[in-house]
Amino acid sequence: MSSHSPGAPAANPVLPKAWPFDEAAKLAARLQARDASQPALLETGYGPSGLPHIGTFGEVARTTWVRQAFTALTGRQTRLLAFSDDMDGLRKVPDNVPNQEMLREHIGRPLSRIPDPFGTHESFAAHNNARLRSFLDGFGFEYEFASSTEYYASGRFDAALLRALRSHEEIVAVIAPTLGAERRATYSPFLPVHPRTGVVMQVRIDAIDADAGTIAWLDQDGVRFETPVTGGQAKLQWKADWAMRWAALGVDYEMSGKDLIDSVRLSARICRLLGAEPPLSLTYELFLDEHAQKISKSKGNGISVEEWLRYAPPESLAQFMYGNPQRAKRLFFDVIPRATDEYLANLARARIQDASDDEPGLRANPAWFIHGGALPQESHLASSASPVSFGMLLNLASVANTDSPDVLWSFLRRYQPGLVPEAEPLLGRLIEHALAYYRDFVRPQKRFRAPDEHERTALADLAETLRGIGDEPVEAEAVQNLVFEVGKRHGFDPLRRWFGCLYEVLLGQAEGPRFGIFIALYGVPETVALIETALLEGAAGAPR
Repeated sequence: MSSHSPGAPAANPVLPKAWPFDEAAKLAARLQARDASQPALLETGYGPSGLPHIGTFGEVARTTWVRQAFTALTGRQTRLLAFSDDMDGLRKVPDNVPNQEMLREHIGRPLSRIPDPFGTHESFAAHNNARLRSFLDGFGFEYEFASSTEYYASGRFDAALLRALRSHEEIVAVIAPTLGAERRATYSPFLPVHPRTGVVMQVRIDAIDADAGTIAWLDQDGVRFETPVTGGQAKLQWKADWAMRWAALGVDYEMSGKDLIDSVRLSARICRLLGAEPPLSLTYELFLDEHAQKISKSKGNGISVEEWLRYAPPESLAQFMYGNPQRAKRLFFDVIPRATDEYLANLARARIQDASDDEPGLRANPAWFIHGGALPQESHLASSASPVSFGMLLNLASVANTDSPDVLWSFLRRYQPGLVPEAEPLLGRLIEHALAYYRDFVRPQKRFRAPDEHERTALADLAETLRGIGDEPVEAEAVQNLVFEVGKRHGFDPLRRWFGCLYEVLLGQAEGPRFGIFIALYGVPETVALIETALLEGAAGAPR
């Protein structure tokens, strides 16, 4: 998922049909008149009061893909800034951290000036910033880290802050109509940091001296202070802060969630007040849980990165994130197998496109983005010659009812001799993931049913037909045709009723694999035995 340079662009490039290239074309048009030696600046933001989560991955991955497409399209350099809002005041104590009583004593102080509740870093922000960087590094993202506290304190924002002070009333006029009456009466975009307590103060600003660069205010004890807005002694409120950062740093592109549409609009207006053009933006849809409800960290109704990576490789998570970001998607455990198989199918197709020099097709393939333009070469699993999928591994684990990787390897070697874990690391990882997914999600949900008389007759016929093949390795397509013929012979119309019978009676699930491939992997004698067991148990009235 890294973003290395994918090479120089063609003289008259054909725009691949992929959303990152659509975004890249907009960015290229924006920068057309700019000196080509000046890199495009893309940004992602992070609130370090919490730990990195699956949405963090999604935003950085998607921005990285736009960056990759832009470089491929134009040949121009880019920078990706991962910006931490660590000067924000702590509003509430997170539920998932230790030493909560200690943290309550620091409510209102900047996150970068609060002791680390974990006891490993100089501040709470430093701890979570380190977790963010470790998180991004673990996925191979290329980025520059930026700290709000550092940028404020070092003076990098001073010029923009003074411009904001001179535009104070105009900024208030943008934000005030969106506020309630009480807050509107006292709103200022500036939040002074109390020189004695260190708390980020949300107070009425009584006087502004744009020439001196100061604001005057009273604290809760009635003590008057005159605070410079520069040097980290004050900060801006959220929407104005976002706009100021865009203007100060010259951000060209930043995407954000649907819940921030109004914030983007308001921040863009403020950015223009500060004399800069706001960045291009993409609004992505939010994730939904299994009941189509909005994912909420407080409800815990989603899935974490750690949970996803227990059941599938990181490339599958990237595949899930790649799909149309402007369409709402369910983010729950049952999407993992499909995302994994979509990734494998795209990788197989990408290798064919790469070999045939189909550059536009390759660059429209999610696998090209997921692998930063350099396709991995190992693994027969993802080659076009192999039928093995993650879903098939789940079905093999299911019918074998096993926790052992060796059992699955033995099935696979029967179908494709010579497969060994040392030569197939991706396949080895997928087997481990499939077994974990089977244990936690498939096995608890297995529900076998007994066949009815019509189905019993057809199943007995299938067993007899397969028995006639013998125990030699078979071609999956040939066996699939035999299964079709048995279903047709017994009048299943539509034929999906026949396959539904096979899945429900033999596998204990509503859906399943292409059955010819399953038989070829599981073995003809073993499939015959499976059918006979189901017929015996069904006859005894005790389905598994």
